[in-house]
Amino acid sequence: MSHPLRLRAFRLLFLGRTLSALGDAVVPAALALAVLRATGSSSALALVLGCAMVPKLLLLPLGGVLADRLDPRIVAIGSDLVRCAVQVFIGVELLGDDPTLLPIAAASAVGGVASAFAMPTTSPLVAGVVDAAGRQQANAALGAARSATGLAGPALAGALIWAAGPGWAFVLDGASFAVSAALLAVLRVRRIQVERQSLLADLREGWSEVRSRDWYWSSLVAHAVWNGVAAVLVTLGPAIAVDRLGGEGVWVLVLQAGAVGLLIGSVLAGRVRLRRPILVANLGLATYALPLVLFAVAAPPWTVIGSYGVALAALGFLNPVWQTVVQTEIPPHVLARVSSYDWLLSLAAMPLGYALAPLAADAWSPAVPLVLSAVAVTVACLGTAAFPGVRRPATTRPEPVPEPEPLAAVT
Repeated sequence: MSHPLRLRAFRLLFLGRTLSALGDAVVPAALALAVLRATGSSSALALVLGCAMVPKLLLLPLGGVLADRLDPRIVAIGSDLVRCAVQVFIGVELLGDDPTLLPIAAASAVGGVASAFAMPTTSPLVAGVVDAAGRQQANAALGAARSATGLAGPALAGALIWAAGPGWAFVLDGASFAVSAALLAVLRVRRIQVERQSLLADLREGWSEVRSRDWYWSSLVAHAVWNGVAAVLVTLGPAIAVDRLGGEGVWVLVLQAGAVGLLIGSVLAGRVRLRRPILVANLGLATYALPLVLFAVAAPPWTVIGSYGVALAALGFLNPVWQTVVQTEIPPHVLARVSSYDWLLSLAAMPLGYALAPLAADAWSPAVPLVLSAVAVTVACLGTAAFPGVRRPATTRPEPVPEPEPLAAVT
């Protein structure tokens, strides 16, 4: 079987999604540096980041409905164009003599809205251009690209700001979204007809698909817990690394080990076929308990760094495997809505971790929330094995993708 990258349609999708992911990876780091340079205020930065996150969380289910009702390709193009305009607007604002916070915060909120509509489109797009036999390789390729952009994004943001200044960095970042939209504009994707009904009925139908599959909702709970405890570690880990493990360099090495682990896990997912993929992938996520415990006891730095790399490799492996099973098992006409609930639960757990971690650390010690998080992620991930759907062998039925209908040009 040839690799999906040999297919022109998937190459276009791969390049478009990679450029969009690069833009998403550059934005937080560039925004942080630019806002701090412009205002010198951490509170201002928190306001801007919050303006981007809140609408994303609130509108993700609506984004899934729109992608199912219309066409995920059209929604992805529109989202990229809006994010292009947002980045250019922020860039122009920063190029001025006296940039102000309110327009930047408002633009970030618009960008968050666009992200809410973009995120549920990837799974339907992959399912629409790659047949069932090639989807795991396709998802693994996209996962490896996302890992690489996540590794390169902050460095690229710093380089752009250093070389061209904050304003031009955002303008150039906007160009990446424009190119992504252009690539998607010439992509041909299988059209799925969706029955017209009310918005509330659409949302209920998507949630019903989630609730009816024990392997799906139980895994979502585990994934949400994983994201929540990951936020705990990201909040408390840097201070422990600086105070007890040898300094800032240790934390940088931890993050780099995680980025490398993500990439390795994504590549491995494209080469391995498992009889019970959801079970194995969820059990692998439980390895995140290792760095949590090792940080709690201030273990030798090399063990902390290595354990974090292993834990993130498990995440890198899970993501393509999970997406492949979802694309195979979930009916195509509700795939975007179901994906939006996945994103919603995963993202909503992170602010909770960010908020609770420092409170628990102040009340007791950093070790307490870290150990409790290790217990929680172990129980949640291993606990999915209790559900029959998680233990069920993977579906292997062939599912060729029909020739897509020609689409009108996007203007």
